[in-house]
Amino acid sequence: MIRLRLFGRCRIYHDPVSPVLRAPAEIGWAAWFRTIDLVTPKRLKGRELLMRTKGWWTVDPADIFPVVEKHGRLVVGKQGELMIEFVDQKAADALTVSLAERFGDQVLLAP
Repeated sequence: MIRLRLFGRCRIYHDPVSPVLRAPAEIGWAAWFRTIDLVTPKRLKGRELLMRTKGWWTVDPADIFPVVEKHGRLVVGKQGELMIEFVDQKAADALTVSLAERFGDQVLLAP
């Protein structure tokens, strides 16, 4: 199994940037007749984290996802980093070529 990080060009600075989940999303509850103090932490999945890049990257994440899905699987790494998991190096190389053809230097892979 091979994992590579997914980077996109920052819309403002044009540096390659990648989202990192720093803490789980917290969902709280509100009720009509009482206060509920329950907060449920939830880790985002790979696709959800990718979609959070909308407006930050020069490329719309909805356009990136189908290209990535053909070659690998989006996952969130142990440190919260957005990664793509591949079955072998051939799949990783194929995605690198597909991303370059579709997006030029705007979407990149790195270890």
